[in-house]
Amino acid sequence: MFRHILIPTDGSELAQKAVQYGIALAKDQKAKVTAVTVHSPFHVATLDAEMLSDTHKEYDRRAAERAADYLTVVSKAAAAAGVGCETVSLEHDHAYQALIDCAQDRQCDLIVMASHGRSGASAILMGSQTTKVLTHSKVPVLVYR
Repeated sequence: MFRHILIPTDGSELAQKAVQYGIALAKDQKAKVTAVTVHSPFHVATLDAEMLSDTHKEYDRRAAERAADYLTVVSKAAAAAGVGCETVSLEHDHAYQALIDCAQDRQCDLIVMASHGRSGASAILMGSQTTKVLTHSKVPVLVYR
């Protein structure tokens, strides 16, 4: 049924559980996966502590290292399961849009992603990338929670 599954990760414990589920689903479906992580571009005016304390170059270096770490975990898990895996690191102001664009560009037929289950003020302040993907994606989304 599914041939190409997009699996976003932010390196969190919950995202890792969604990664494992997505890889198991891909193995069952004989599908390949694309693992993706998204980080925000450097902004001079920001409340993000890393951007306040880092230079642009240092911020980019740290973001690239973190992305490589997250994606290596996914590619190793996929290899162990015998699932083909590509990895993508993206920089975008709106992570949800980067995920939707990536799924469309790579012709994925499913997105498997985690939801942290935030509600109330936390959801309003932090926003929910999962909710935004669900709202705007034309590609089906399976939410792991």
